[in-house]
Amino acid sequence: MNRKTRIRAAIVTATALVTAATVTAGVSAAGADQPKKPTKKQIAALFDGWNKTLQTGDAEKVTDRYAKDAVLLPTVSNKIRTNHAEIEDYFDHFLLNKPVGKKIKSYINILDDNSAIDAGSYYFILTDPKTGEKKRVDARYTYEYEKRGGKWLIVNHHSSMMPEG
Repeated sequence: MNRKTRIRAAIVTATALVTAATVTAGVSAAGADQPKKPTKKQIAALFDGWNKTLQTGDAEKVTDRYAKDAVLLPTVSNKIRTNHAEIEDYFDHFLLNKPVGKKIKSYINILDDNSAIDAGSYYFILTDPKTGEKKRVDARYTYEYEKRGGKWLIVNHHSSMMPEG
């Protein structure tokens, strides 16, 4: 192989390596920019976080898990709540019963990178603040979540007691 051929072969090889590295870096960078769909496990954990927040007894902390334009159709109230003040008012009263929720069955649908629905059945153990008597309330639920500003928030929450069978 003469000198010109070796130089040409080295240039072709170097160009191929640079091109391959550029394409690989471009694909990796493109993948990093793409939002990643949440997993069902991640969406299920949002309920766990909400339930733990109930345990604080702080209605404002619970309400902070809801979007500013969220709608709440609560378990133990007939009033539909459509803003933070109304949602916080509901939890001011609900939290007096020291609710502890437990999911029974959950069906999660990932709608896209920034939205998901968790629907199913759960129950709450409520404690009467006057008598200390505990009561189980079985209910069905739907949580609609949206990721806003990098944070998952509840945009719609419907919870209703199970009808008598």
